[in-house]
Amino acid sequence: MAIRPVLRLGDPQLFKVASEVSEFNHPELDSLIEDMFDTMEAADGAGLAAPQIGISLRVAIFGFDCNPRYPDQNTVPKTVLINPKITPLSNEKEEDWEGCLSVPGMRGIVSRYKHIRYSGFNASGNAIDIEADDFHARVVQHECDHLDGIIYTQRLTDPLKFGFTDELFSSGQLSREDCSE
Repeated sequence: MAIRPVLRLGDPQLFKVASEVSEFNHPELDSLIEDMFDTMEAADGAGLAAPQIGISLRVAIFGFDCNPRYPDQNTVPKTVLINPKITPLSNEKEEDWEGCLSVPGMRGIVSRYKHIRYSGFNASGNAIDIEADDFHARVVQHECDHLDGIIYTQRLTDPLKFGFTDELFSSGQLSREDCSE
């Protein structure tokens, strides 16, 4: 339907806690979700949260079958997740590189739970309850952080492992298969 501009780090809207969705199966919600998928796919993203396009609602989308930015990652099911809750299923965490459509051209190391359960609702208001691990779990946690006004840069485990993607590649700190968003 439409590709919307993605807010960039520094925009105060990105740091606000988003409001819960109260009306499902609604044309405005359906249009928002369609625009979010169009925007995410145009940027080769793995996910997008409504606050990233200036809409302060607890709506996140994610997923891809084949993505040139993540050639070594398994498929992540295309999902609409509204009013999400995340529950870690173990204390095991994993550090990996992350990036963000709101912080273009940069990457940093972030620690995330390796195995989670996420629940919430789809656009029709039907309950969702899914277990995820590895990259899938990382993407869900990253997008849900946006709904709480948190950008991955606030979760960096080592500020020295944060920089411009091109410089990280050329210095050998980051390889093409290590890009996650």
